[in-house]
Amino acid sequence: MEVLARVALTRVLEPGEEHGGRWLRAFGAVGLIRLLSGPAPETGTLAGVGPDRLAGYRRRAALADPRRDLAAAAESGARFVCPGSAEWPTQLDDLGDERPIGLWLRGRPSLRTWALRSVAVVGARACTPYGAHMAQTLAAGLAERGWVVVSGAAYGIDGAAHRGALASGGATAAVLACGVDVAYPRGHAGLLGRIAGQGLVLGELPPGSHPTPSRFVLRNRVIAALTRGTVVVEAAHRSGSLVTARRAQRLGRLTMGIPGPATSGLSAGVHALLRGEAALVTDAAEVIELVGAMGELAPERRGPVLARDLLDPAAARVLEALPAGRLANVAEVALAAATDTDEVIGRLYELHSLGFVERQGDGWQLTRQTPEGGIQTGTPRRGGR
Repeated sequence: MEVLARVALTRVLEPGEEHGGRWLRAFGAVGLIRLLSGPAPETGTLAGVGPDRLAGYRRRAALADPRRDLAAAAESGARFVCPGSAEWPTQLDDLGDERPIGLWLRGRPSLRTWALRSVAVVGARACTPYGAHMAQTLAAGLAERGWVVVSGAAYGIDGAAHRGALASGGATAAVLACGVDVAYPRGHAGLLGRIAGQGLVLGELPPGSHPTPSRFVLRNRVIAALTRGTVVVEAAHRSGSLVTARRAQRLGRLTMGIPGPATSGLSAGVHALLRGEAALVTDAAEVIELVGAMGELAPERRGPVLARDLLDPAAARVLEALPAGRLANVAEVALAAATDTDEVIGRLYELHSLGFVERQGDGWQLTRQTPEGGIQTGTPRRGGR
């Protein structure tokens, strides 16, 4: 009865309606559907809406047929999960009265298990090639490391993120603002089919439901609550992806952003986030360092180690004292290096054996091609110059 009541309520209440959440908390799903489909309740029983709106809910309740919806979902390979079921991800409970009534799912994996290790990757629909590349690369890196990439299946950054995860053979989930049997946008029908086959497609709305602008905004709260953190890749100041990021912040989730050119309007919203509490990230390793378990650290970033970086400090000081483009005698080098001539002679022969300097008579000079080739491994004994 509980499941049937909740299925019926997905036809009655719009996603995220707080007054509906309060009614659910007060009367339970079965009690609420009975109040809405039976004789008109006493005035004030269902507080928070006017009589016209309440009448609309009652008309919807009268038309709801949960068994028909469950049968339609089964035909498209979908199922329904709700709070209290084994597959329900309890982090959605953080939404309080805005918690989904239930979720419709297409795909074989367990949503509860996948959500435990998931990251949202969201951003602009009209993204740049840079943004699409960063989203696809980031998603592929996350998926390769065993993380589920969650996004909204929209054009632009969302689609690039899903494709990156799929291309790497990893896990991805699409949260829709319509029924899970509806291909929206139409151009992503093939992509949604691949996601359902390899991952999960989910949404709050019953079969056959179509998206509206408000439903996209409300969908974002599910993405924010479901995942460990949200990464924004390209977003203008009024981008819907910023709604996801700010909701994630309010829920205590990690919020991250990938920077773009300072002159790009499509990165202006990301940069505003980064000036606040969002963390700057550039790849999957940096994301996982923030959202992962203790010890999942990104590698230390450093430039190439040059041959002169490995010199002893005294030898490096003598090398720096040699003038460019001409010979110098030992006394001149000792004066410039602030040391004695015996030390300079020893260091010059050391540098000569390493190929840094050459001798001509009593004079010394830098070789024409100083060994400055980059060394990618090893730890320098002195700071890079």
